Amino acid sequence: MSEQSTDRIAFIGLGTMGSRMSRRLVEAGFEVIGFDPVEAARADLVAAGGRAAATPTEAITGADYVILMLPSSLVVESVLDDAALLDALKPGIAVIDMSSSEPESTRKLSGALTERKLTLVDAPVSGGVRGAETGTLTIMAGGPDEAITAVRPILAPLGTVRHVGGTGAGHAVKAINNLLAATNLLAAAEGVAAGRRFGVDPSVIIETINTASGRSAATQLKFPQNILPATYDSGFALALMLKDMRIATDLARSVGAPATLGEQAVELWSRAAADLDPAADQTDIARWVDRPRNS
Repeated sequence: MSEQSTDRIAFIGLGTMGSRMSRRLVEAGFEVIGFDPVEAARADLVAAGGRAAATPTEAITGADYVILMLPSSLVVESVLDDAALLDALKPGIAVIDMSSSEPESTRKLSGALTERKLTLVDAPVSGGVRGAETGTLTIMAGGPDEAITAVRPILAPLGTVRHVGGTGAGHAVKAINNLLAATNLLAAAEGVAAGRRFGVDPSVIIETINTASGRSAATQLKFPQNILPATYDSGFALALMLKDMRIATDLARSVGAPATLGEQAVELWSRAAADLDPAADQTDIARWVDRPRNS
């Protein structure tokens, strides 16, 4: 463990990603006080050397930085709309929203926090469970230059910070990234299904594509790690991927940009979400694509 830092970090949201990210911050020497409604998640943080709080307000009291890793903008808004919580924040501190949130919601929340002399930085991540465990996440940060400079030391143990623009830009880029990732995964699943039915070994298809121009994160990571072994356990829910895809297509629509292919991908992922278990992993899209059909 690194030498103990004097900075105290409140970490709200200790789920699949948050549990691993908060653990890395503890290992980096920060004092981490976490909250999650799931008792087992709080216990895991304590076992890792952090402290658990009974409420979000208790977690943020006295904190120098606040990190949110929550499922959606609605949940982020519910936390930051709590007047008691906002009153408990130290003046001038940064609230870092690492969730996959909606860019326009982020801008509105930023305005509300600015009125209280607080700074909101949006810093969603890409890299999945493995990236969270190894500290190799790509962190897409949005906000003023000085705010990003201030939070870089806090985010450094988690991965590489890329300052992509002003407030909301991080969440915009994350949504666009996930729309591309989901579209690539869907296309790869269709391609492999066609090749398999023609008689080509799926492993051979993937190995060959990964040396050719059709390769992507889907073929290089998701197929070898989660789909070909039939574990379907990437750690990111299909429903959350679909949520991010919709954020991206809604963003495109709001600025008048084309999203024809993206909208078609959303439609297909929506069908998969309706057919599959609500807890389905994103990689279950491949199983859905290759399912037997009556027609």
